[in-house]
Amino acid sequence: MKKFFLLSAFLLFALTSFSQNVFSLFGKANNFFDLIAAGKYEEAHAYFSEEGKTKITTENLKQFWANMEGRLGKVKSIDASGSRNQGEYYAVTVNGEFQYDKQDFVLLFDKTEKLVGLHLPPKAVTYRAPGYADSTLYKEKSTYIEWPGHQLAAVITTPKDGNSFPIVVLVHGSGPNDMDETIGPNKPFKDIAAGLAVNGIASVRYVKRTVIYPQEFGKSYTVKEEVLDDALQAIALAKKVEGVDLKQVYVLGHSLGGMLAPRIATLAPDLKGIILAAAPARSLSDIIIEQNKYMVAQSKDTSAVMQQNLQNAIAEIEKTKLTKLAPNMKPDSTLLGLPASYWVDLNNYNQVEVAKKLKQRIFILQGGYDFQVSETDFNLWKEALGSKSNVSFKLYPDFNHLFSQQEAKGNMLQYQKPSNVEQRTIEDLANWIKEL
Repeated sequence: MKKFFLLSAFLLFALTSFSQNVFSLFGKANNFFDLIAAGKYEEAHAYFSEEGKTKITTENLKQFWANMEGRLGKVKSIDASGSRNQGEYYAVTVNGEFQYDKQDFVLLFDKTEKLVGLHLPPKAVTYRAPGYADSTLYKEKSTYIEWPGHQLAAVITTPKDGNSFPIVVLVHGSGPNDMDETIGPNKPFKDIAAGLAVNGIASVRYVKRTVIYPQEFGKSYTVKEEVLDDALQAIALAKKVEGVDLKQVYVLGHSLGGMLAPRIATLAPDLKGIILAAAPARSLSDIIIEQNKYMVAQSKDTSAVMQQNLQNAIAEIEKTKLTKLAPNMKPDSTLLGLPASYWVDLNNYNQVEVAKKLKQRIFILQGGYDFQVSETDFNLWKEALGSKSNVSFKLYPDFNHLFSQQEAKGNMLQYQKPSNVEQRTIEDLANWIKEL
């Protein structure tokens, strides 16, 4: 198996990551814990690789489970719930519910689906609402975006008082995302919706289709199915909200959503404007290469093996730069977990050139400590659009990809600490929307 580092942070959750063995891994993880709970430690121990057996003995398993039950009581239920690539291994998260508390476990499997490790992740930190989210000033309504055979949960957030207010449709970044764009204890879209509503601006946010209908993304598709169709449905929903000013409908796209916002604006020409938050100006392939280089530099591993691994990764990423299908290549051929049709479609789209032709208002925001989409992209946007009177820019030197303040550029571990979209960003968004 080839080793990749961050294939990509931009693709926070790969759409098709190890789909071929996820059910098998989940089954093995559940069976492993069923055996332990039944006191069958020898049989559970057989799930480990030969190397794993030298690190964890049968007696270790017995003592481990005795400690769990002593602290948490008898197990009530235990189920595998998530999986991700971790270098050359697969990490499977298992949720356990006991008499007195809950506990998650992480099982590490090798490429032969043998266990090589078991550990307890730190207790998850929960979301905390920002200070500016005064719920007495706004109201939320649950609804759906619907079309034949599909239904996506959505929330409309509106100011509690007033009418003829602007409304903003929030469009997610890459991969499956819930309506809050949740990552760890952070919910940037929930923050933005509350912050805008306090400032007299409504919003619509919705669950991304890839969360509810992942089975539709196993073959050939493009950003039309992943993003554009549902964004247009959300815009249509926004126009039906009671009290909305139909001349003041905006789209805020984050990350991939920001990259596609100019394309959405061409499909919905009556939009008043678009907001590009941490939006790539370069190709997705170039963004992923930059991320890999950054993560290797962060590791401070200068060994020849690491450098070769990086070159191998870059060679694989370069294959995604196709603008048409190669001879004998099928549209559903997979490159970095995405079909060739996806790459061809995206590589034939130049977001900067499309944005240049737009008449709608454009606001481009960027964090200087963003390690996923860097300041390089912001500068490219500014170079291309800086002379246009309909475009505004804002750089926050110490903000990350989620527009929260940081002490350094950092890495993915940042997202496991609770933080909120900074009030400065909320105020800048509100002020820009209200400018006429």
